[in-house]
Amino acid sequence: MSATPVPPVPTLAVWSDSLLAYNFGAHHPMSPIRLELTARLADEYAIFHRPNVTLAAAESAGDAELETVHDPAYVAAVKAVSDDPTAVDEARGLGTEDDPVFAGMHAASARIAGASLQSASAILDGSALHAVNFAGGMHHAARGKASGFCIYNDCALAIQRLLDGGVQRVAYVDVDAHHGDGVQSIFYDDPRVLTISLHETGTHLFPGTGFANESGGPEALGSSVNVALPPRSGDAAFLRAFHAVVPQLVRAFAPEVIVSQHGCDNHARDMLSSLRLSIDAQRQMMLDMADLAREVAGDRWIATGGGGYDVFNVVPRSWTHMLAIVSGRPIPLHSEVPQSWHEYVEVRYGQQAPLYMGDDADLWWRSWEVGYDPNDSVDRTVMATRKEIFPYHGLDPWFD
Repeated sequence: MSATPVPPVPTLAVWSDSLLAYNFGAHHPMSPIRLELTARLADEYAIFHRPNVTLAAAESAGDAELETVHDPAYVAAVKAVSDDPTAVDEARGLGTEDDPVFAGMHAASARIAGASLQSASAILDGSALHAVNFAGGMHHAARGKASGFCIYNDCALAIQRLLDGGVQRVAYVDVDAHHGDGVQSIFYDDPRVLTISLHETGTHLFPGTGFANESGGPEALGSSVNVALPPRSGDAAFLRAFHAVVPQLVRAFAPEVIVSQHGCDNHARDMLSSLRLSIDAQRQMMLDMADLAREVAGDRWIATGGGGYDVFNVVPRSWTHMLAIVSGRPIPLHSEVPQSWHEYVEVRYGQQAPLYMGDDADLWWRSWEVGYDPNDSVDRTVMATRKEIFPYHGLDPWFD
C-alpha cells in the first residue's frame, strides 16, 4: 500500500557538515556517521539539487531563541559544561551515560536547534512549504534537563517559533521507538499544540512514559496523545495503530502546520528497541504524513530525524527516503543503492551496505474499520488511546 506522492513544492533542506560536531564519542550509539552517510546517499540521488529544493547551511540558535522553550539557567549550564567538560551537571542531565559532556557541546546542539528554527522561519515567511532537518528530532530534551541523547529540543523550538509567528494550531506527530516526552512536557498545557507519539511501551523502554492517560494539562485536555505499543509489534501492527489514531485526530484538530519526527530506531535491526519495523513501513508513514499535510495543513510540513542507531544499514536509507518524499519525488523501494555509495561504506568504514532502498517487506495492515479485537494487545492499546482522547475532539472511539 502506498500514499499518493506530493507534487514538488518549495522545499528547504537544512544541512551542513558542521552538524557532524554533535558527537558524544566513539562508543556512543548516537554516531554522527549516520548523518554523514545520509547526506552522502541523498546526494547520490541528487535530492539536494532538485529544482524545488533550497539547501541551506545550518545556523546556530542564539540564547534568546533557545530560551523560548528552555530555562535560561539550563542554557547557561550547557554552555558552562561545554566550556569545561570536567564540570558535569548530572542534576540537569549533563554528564550522564546517555548525555556525556564534550567540548563545544553547546555550539553543536545549538546548531541542530537552529536548523529546525530555520525550517519554521521558512514556513512562516512562505519561502518554503516543506522543510526538513534530518539531524534534528531531539525530542527528549525538557525545559531544564538533557535526556536520551538530546540537549536542546529542536522540535519544540520549531513549534514555538511557529506559534510566536502567528500560527494558531500545530500538530506534532512522532513515530520514534521512544516516547516523545520532551515535546509533550513542554506543550502539555497548550491547547494550540497537538502532540501524538506512537512508541514502544514505557513498561519496556526508555523513558518509561507515554501512556494513554497522559492526555494533556487542565487547559489542554485531549492535546497529548500516546499509543504505547508492545515489543515486537512489527509493520502490520504499527501501521494499523498509526492509521487508527493519527489521521482521525489530525483532521479533527485541523492544524495549520504539521511537524513530524521520524526516528528510525523502530527498525528490526536497531539495537535500542524491539518494535521490528521495516524501512518500507517507515517510508509509508512519511508518505502518509505528506498526504495529511496536503489535506489539512495547506501543505505546510516540517520533518525531522530523531533516533536511529544502525548507522550503516538503516538510518541513511530511511532518511534519504524522508528527504525524497518531503521534496516531492519518492524513491521506489526496489531501487538499487548506488554502487558508489555502497563502495564508500565498505572502503571507508569496512561495513557491508544494503543493496536496495527497501527491505522487501510484505507491507499490509488491517484497517481499524474491519473491527476491534479485544484479544489483540495492539488493539487494546489503540482502543485505550481512542477512548481517552477521541471524545475531546468530537470523535467516537468505536466508529470514527
